[in-house]
Amino acid sequence: MQTTARRSSLVLLAVTGLSGPVLAEETRIVISSPLDRSALALTPDAALSPQQIARDRYRSGDTASLLRNLPGVAVSGASGLAGLPMVRGLGDDRLRIKVDGMDLVSACPNHMNSPLSYIDPTAVAKAEVYAGITPVSLGGDSIGGTIVVESAPSLFAQPGQTLLTGSAGAFYRSNGDGRGVNLNSTLAGANVSLNYTGSGTEANDYDAGGSFKPGAPVAGGGWVDGDEVGSTAYRSVNHALKLGLRGDGQQLDVTYRHQLVPFEGFPNQRMDLTDNETDQVNAGYRGRFSWGELTARVYHEETDHQMNFGDDRQFWYGDAPGMPMQTSGRNAGATLAAAVPLTDIDTLRVGTEYQRYRLDDRWPASGSGMMMAPGTFENIDDGQRDRYAAYGEWERRWDAAWQTLLGARYENVRMDSGDVHGYSMMYAADAAAFNARDHSRSDGNWDFTALLRYTPSAGATYSAGLAQKTRSPNLYERYTWSGNSMAAIMNNLVGDGNGYVGNPDLDPEIARTLSLAADWHDAAQSLWSVRLSPYYTRVEDYIDARCAPGKSCLPRQFNVLQYDNVSARLYGVDLSGHLELARGTAVGDLALDGVFGYVNGENRASGDDLYNIQPLRATLALNQSLGNWSNALETEWWGRKDGLSDVRNEIETASYTLVHLRTSYTWQQVRVDAGVENLFDRRYALPLGGAYVGQGRTMSINGVPWGIAVAGPGRSLYAGVSYSF
Repeated sequence: MQTTARRSSLVLLAVTGLSGPVLAEETRIVISSPLDRSALALTPDAALSPQQIARDRYRSGDTASLLRNLPGVAVSGASGLAGLPMVRGLGDDRLRIKVDGMDLVSACPNHMNSPLSYIDPTAVAKAEVYAGITPVSLGGDSIGGTIVVESAPSLFAQPGQTLLTGSAGAFYRSNGDGRGVNLNSTLAGANVSLNYTGSGTEANDYDAGGSFKPGAPVAGGGWVDGDEVGSTAYRSVNHALKLGLRGDGQQLDVTYRHQLVPFEGFPNQRMDLTDNETDQVNAGYRGRFSWGELTARVYHEETDHQMNFGDDRQFWYGDAPGMPMQTSGRNAGATLAAAVPLTDIDTLRVGTEYQRYRLDDRWPASGSGMMMAPGTFENIDDGQRDRYAAYGEWERRWDAAWQTLLGARYENVRMDSGDVHGYSMMYAADAAAFNARDHSRSDGNWDFTALLRYTPSAGATYSAGLAQKTRSPNLYERYTWSGNSMAAIMNNLVGDGNGYVGNPDLDPEIARTLSLAADWHDAAQSLWSVRLSPYYTRVEDYIDARCAPGKSCLPRQFNVLQYDNVSARLYGVDLSGHLELARGTAVGDLALDGVFGYVNGENRASGDDLYNIQPLRATLALNQSLGNWSNALETEWWGRKDGLSDVRNEIETASYTLVHLRTSYTWQQVRVDAGVENLFDRRYALPLGGAYVGQGRTMSINGVPWGIAVAGPGRSLYAGVSYSF
């Protein structure tokens, strides 16, 4: 059944003049970093160009999807706004994701409010991925890579002048009736800049390329068609106000951001997001001095998150009107870093970081039965997770060809939680066993990085690196406590349909990685390039899953599992290339761009495959530009996913190929983008989309059928227009 999306928020935005951000491709925007961008230490493995961001910002409402064609990157999950990036087989909390310098934390037992969901695709000005050896200055509390996403920096006028600039935009997508508006406007002098950015977007459930399940009624009314992917509707409104102040070699930016998500469906989770409201205050300082550069940041985030059953799911269970769940997260942090050029060839970077996180996850009573009444279920009470970190790294340029980087980082992660209780006495045994334990944990985590780069000529660069990276468990992995199947299935960070119980005895994950890279290109790096990057990672105490104590876990159904430390390994290769076919011909400029990726992950203790490892994947795009026109024909191929996690009863998916078309036209201050996704309306299952539990009796662990993967979207036409001023 199509969810009736309220249009009032979009109408309000349009009436008040809300429009899109300053176009990312405009040359007057200069994206500067707190540290030296030319340095080896801060060179990303992949990054989106301003042209790529402008081209793709209307294709999806999910910011994570902007990264999907970068080498080593895939997107897990199936929601419209909150996809989870995967870098070389590792995702979610195993990655460090920084949004405008903030380390954001999901405040949800299903990680519905992922870090990248807090910035709209139309507000993104920079996106970088560190997929190989991440410098310790950018790593920490993660074993995968680092993703850095930023909005546009503050703009300032020339001395004695006033700058008024911005842009407005709107878009429409046919599949799911997606639509939205966005705006960015700046009023600035030479030393003061005031910027407002806003966006509003909404969509109904999307349709697959054909029926992937039987059509079925929803208890209490309504119908979900066989080709309709239930629980995929969403609505979101974002506002941000930034004040920029600059003086001689110094700049201070203070941003207030507010987000309201009244609804977001999740077809691979048992619940839907029914309200998510977040307020963020973020202050960043950068100063250049005779001795080097100093950066500092403080931020505070408050998130109030609610879940229940949306229109596609059974709402009444006896006299219980749904299952309300409420989560409150409080996240505060501070960073201080310095970059000091010791000599002409040596640079030292040092820094310290602090993050304080508090979480309360409570489920109010519903109905009169003992299953969800009479008391409040305390999933996590007074959860605490504090990080204290310090690092140092030394970069040396030995000569024009050889460069090295050495770094070390120490983090102390302290975690705790309070005593809990369930709805009724039927949960008393689990609660008593949890409460009898000491909940306090303290982890001392070390990261090390060694990177060597060799550039023998203008046409080749080679690099090799070793790293140790460490991540402590999150609060849900350590402190969720109930083995009751109904309670356990509400705690699921991976979208596989199973229920999960935490494990206070989990040790931190320690990953040791060898990463190599060879980059060949023409001297100007414009005609052709090939980048090949193999890697190998061994993870000590990888957090996988096992059958929960006292449970019977059977194949071809959903089960209750418990997090468990195992030994694991991952290896793979990323390959990307660019080839200019023609330049200045009658049909314009032609070029080919391609990306190929392979990942293999194994639980070394059992021989089982790791969960949610992407199969073989390749994309190939033929790009054409002629005058103001830019066009592309893109093919996207995924291999069969048959390397499956047996303990999770992961679902196999078939190989498929999609074809996409896109075009854009720029005329003076107007840009129009249009395209067709999945041109031939192919029916396919998302290899990283998880299990489809988006409709029906989802509160019962096997009240929905096992074995249906979430289907990808069928054909969708989209168009967007932006006007800069």
